Amino acid sequence: MKSITLKVSGMTCNHCVKSIETALIEKKMSSKVDLKNKTVQIEFNENAIKESDIKSLIEELGYQVL
Repeated sequence: MKSITLKVSGMTCNHCVKSIETALIEKKMSSKVDLKNKTVQIEFNENAIKESDIKSLIEELGYQVL
């Protein structure tokens, strides 16, 4: 398992948090979204998904990965 922390802009409420967490859970990843600090900590299997794909997934939800 690999762990990364991404800085994400555009998150403003708990709905944003749930949207990101749900999308990552559907892809078999665990995450911790910190709305105050605008970060998303993600644990994932690097053999199953690439970091660039995770960033794209979050951006497809309408958020910007910095």
